[in-house]
Amino acid sequence: MKKIIALVFALVASSVFAAEFPDISIADLKQAIADKKVTVIDVNGAASYAAGHVPSAINFATQKDSLAAALPADKGALVVAYCGGPACSAYKAAANAASQLGYTNVKHLSAGISGWKAANETLEK
Repeated sequence: MKKIIALVFALVASSVFAAEFPDISIADLKQAIADKKVTVIDVNGAASYAAGHVPSAINFATQKDSLAAALPADKGALVVAYCGGPACSAYKAAANAASQLGYTNVKHLSAGISGWKAANETLEK
């Protein structure tokens, strides 16, 4: 009986962790942007987006209802969501939305906009 309970617990735990999205580094995201091989989603809200965002990022606050149209046709294409920084989990709204639309290569820039700025990377306004 203990083995069955342990197995059930392991399956539930693995499904919870499966909902997490892998991290992408600033360097890798910067290269993907340069190569035009990524759709970046900013989840920081309209004011933050207007103040400066990762180059090419779309504003989730204004496009969440039309996200499908903003994403590429290729469901295997790289999609990266970010928010404020490592402690912020707001990115999950966009990452989950992309995943629910069938995108299979969804990642998280855990450094967020604060990490992007700290690395002295270019902002787009």
